[in-house]
Amino acid sequence: MDLDFSPVWAGWPDLLRGALMTVELTACALLLGCVLGLLVGIGRLDPKRRVVYGLCTAYLAVIRGTPLLVQLFILFFGLPHFGIVLPAFLCGVLGLGIYSGAYVSEIVRGAIQSVDRGQMEAARSIGMSARQAMRAVILPQAVVRMVPPLGNEFIALIKNSALVSLLTIHDLMHEGQKIISVSYRSLEVYLAIAAMYFVLTGLTALTLRHVELRLRAGGMVQ
Repeated sequence: MDLDFSPVWAGWPDLLRGALMTVELTACALLLGCVLGLLVGIGRLDPKRRVVYGLCTAYLAVIRGTPLLVQLFILFFGLPHFGIVLPAFLCGVLGLGIYSGAYVSEIVRGAIQSVDRGQMEAARSIGMSARQAMRAVILPQAVVRMVPPLGNEFIALIKNSALVSLLTIHDLMHEGQKIISVSYRSLEVYLAIAAMYFVLTGLTALTLRHVELRLRAGGMVQ
């Protein structure tokens, strides 16, 4: 079988625009996921706060127990039944962000719990409230420890973002499917798409590895 990549070269500008859309969508979703993950992760630190702990646990159970594609479809196709119509891009960001938040919350909770308890006790002994100690002492140390797993989550989000093409968002996958619809060269286009996702995830991994090495060199990551 002969491979013909001419449709890929002809549609290269569209694929690049799709790749940029993928990066933009993923970055926005990761930001939302980090905010949700921080709130939910902190909310699950104290089981004695039953209402907050229960809500956070329910959120984790629902989001982690259902497919991301179903969640995206509920946002895009389900909400209009209640009179709520959101732009496709916003649905993609919300879907990916909410999904990512469930996993980021466990990263946050684990990182905070990995900080020695003596740090909190020392902060309280000099007059800090629990909230002040968390913000000024615990969280800065925990954030540094979150970098490697958050990097893995960012890479996973880049790959999961391919699903938003089903919401008519003009991401990398959607632009590739448009080329296939007129050229009928699916194998060549999908190979090009795979290569571009590989480059995106590879560059992300290298960047995060560089950040992690600098943190280790500074003695901030144990």
